[in-house]
Amino acid sequence: MSALPKPVPQRRTFGELSVIDGIGAMLTGTHPLTVVLADDHAVVRAGLRSLLTSVDWITVVAETGCDGALREAVLNRPDVLILGQWRQPESGAVISELARCAPGVAVLVFSVAEDDESVFAAIRAGAGGYLRNAADRDDLLRAICAVSAGWVVLSPHIAGRLATMLATPNRHTRPFPELTTREFDVLTLVAAGLPNAAIAAELNLAPKTISNYLSRIFTKLGVADRANAIVRARDAGLG
Repeated sequence: MSALPKPVPQRRTFGELSVIDGIGAMLTGTHPLTVVLADDHAVVRAGLRSLLTSVDWITVVAETGCDGALREAVLNRPDVLILGQWRQPESGAVISELARCAPGVAVLVFSVAEDDESVFAAIRAGAGGYLRNAADRDDLLRAICAVSAGWVVLSPHIAGRLATMLATPNRHTRPFPELTTREFDVLTLVAAGLPNAAIAAELNLAPKTISNYLSRIFTKLGVADRANAIVRARDAGLG
């Protein structure tokens, strides 16, 4: 018995974006989009899987915790990796390494975090989109289509903040944008010659926390030790 041909989703005008099967037909043609889900919460993964498999133009080829995101994306080479949490610098490293190992895989970050540092770090690392995980079904499916086609997608309020920042004249851009605000504060105090104990007291943090920050700073700046970090920081005008 021969298999029946798969029905082609009904095409709709772009004004009818609530009908997502039409979007899938217009943007993906006859081939389903393949997706890897990466989220540390099994309940969240189950909800996403249920949503995505409810449309016939998406195939979920694997799901994993965030620690397995790179492995599953490289193994399965999906059209889109949905990264369910944003943790800097780990998530940024995953996206950067994925771009090297499997450059055809687009990344959509779908995270509860919506602070400017997280969003801009994701885009700098190479993510194709960043949505807050409170986005509705239609927005998520549109974003998957868009990033798979090479577009950059941001939630409306995130895009609005970005537009405001870009439109602000003479906006000061601090050096080392790859550092978080707290990491930048620590580096500034290191450049001023303060030891870890004094930095901890200044920032009201534990000395062990300062040591952890310094390890991340050294990695991001590509330096081996405190002395080289101080040289880099003072060359940039800190301290």
